[in-house]
Amino acid sequence: MQTFAWRGRNNRGEQIDGVLDAETEDAVAGQLLAGGVTPVQIRPAGASLSAPKQDWWHALGARPVSMEDCLVLSRQLYTLQKAGVPILRSLAGLQASTAQQSLIALLEDIRASLDQGRELSAALARHPKVFSPFYVAMVRVGEMTGRLTEVFQRLSEHLEFELDIRARIKQALRYPMMVIVAMVIAVVIINIFVLPTFATAFAGFKTELPLMTRILLGFSSWTLQWWPMLVAAGVGLVVVVRGVLASPEGRYRWDRLKLRLPIAGPIVLKATLARFARSFALASSSGVPISQAMTVVAQTVDNAFIGNRIEQMRDGVERGESISRCAAAAGVFTPIVLQMIAVGEETGELDTLMVEIAQMYERETDYSIKGLSASIEPVLLLIIGAMVLVLALGVFLPLWNLGQAAMGRPG
Repeated sequence: MQTFAWRGRNNRGEQIDGVLDAETEDAVAGQLLAGGVTPVQIRPAGASLSAPKQDWWHALGARPVSMEDCLVLSRQLYTLQKAGVPILRSLAGLQASTAQQSLIALLEDIRASLDQGRELSAALARHPKVFSPFYVAMVRVGEMTGRLTEVFQRLSEHLEFELDIRARIKQALRYPMMVIVAMVIAVVIINIFVLPTFATAFAGFKTELPLMTRILLGFSSWTLQWWPMLVAAGVGLVVVVRGVLASPEGRYRWDRLKLRLPIAGPIVLKATLARFARSFALASSSGVPISQAMTVVAQTVDNAFIGNRIEQMRDGVERGESISRCAAAAGVFTPIVLQMIAVGEETGELDTLMVEIAQMYERETDYSIKGLSASIEPVLLLIIGAMVLVLALGVFLPLWNLGQAAMGRPG
């Protein structure tokens, strides 16, 4: 008999560990499975002493699973599913072919969940930091319809589109963000070093300073005196905002506000509706009933406000109303899209037209992102101009008055 150290997961998916006496590792695995525990690691007790330290160091330096990794994983699963490879065997092969520790742990946990009898969508839902609600809902649609291969293909296309959108947004915002950072640094330097120096110089003036100068000096003095409180207030504000957004009501209000933002709002709306149209087309073409498809699709849009409108559409369809009428009542679709939905409903080609709608929204999103930088730059230049004007008036007006007084002229 040997003593083995083991790690595994119970029926609730929680990680547990312990030691068992048995002849072989297979015997330990049999005992654990009989007790409702799925073994993850089994080692001789002597070797287990250094295992936690090694795992801790690996976990500390491990790169988290990114959206790029999720895209590659979706493509590989699509290829393997298309070739007819069973899902468990596919996951085992992918786990053996990667050297990324975080991805190995992810695939290992998914396999363990499937071994426990969970569905693939439920196994993926255990990792919300990797798989979004949209991803999980789409996999659930594939499981419901038996079209998991097509779902993985659509998901890889969707993730590729999302990554492309993010890259374009980052590219469009790179210059404005650099300007904003430079502005913040300039304001901090002016408040800490420049204005106090001018305050000392202006104190020697035996005359009243201009209003703009008094405002600037007062703001600088107040900032230097209360900066710890300002930092604490900023941290507290971040904590409060995160707490509010974590609540359903706060998330709903924020998602509704995002759609009303001057420049970013239309982009968010178009991208969200493109996601809705594409996922609804997939569910509808897969034979899922309309009301059930809307229930699933409401989870895919990643926007609580739009999701609520889709659920209202579903309620209207369940009452016997037409989809086009429910879509019009939702108040988020353009007249052209409403006409396309009505035509698709009349001709029985709703899923095909939904794909066209998704492509139209994606093109509009791409066009809007290309003009994002051009829309932000005028606002940014206006802010910079206002800051320069205020600083110039506040700093140089007293110097001008001093020069006028020194020359014996009226100021």
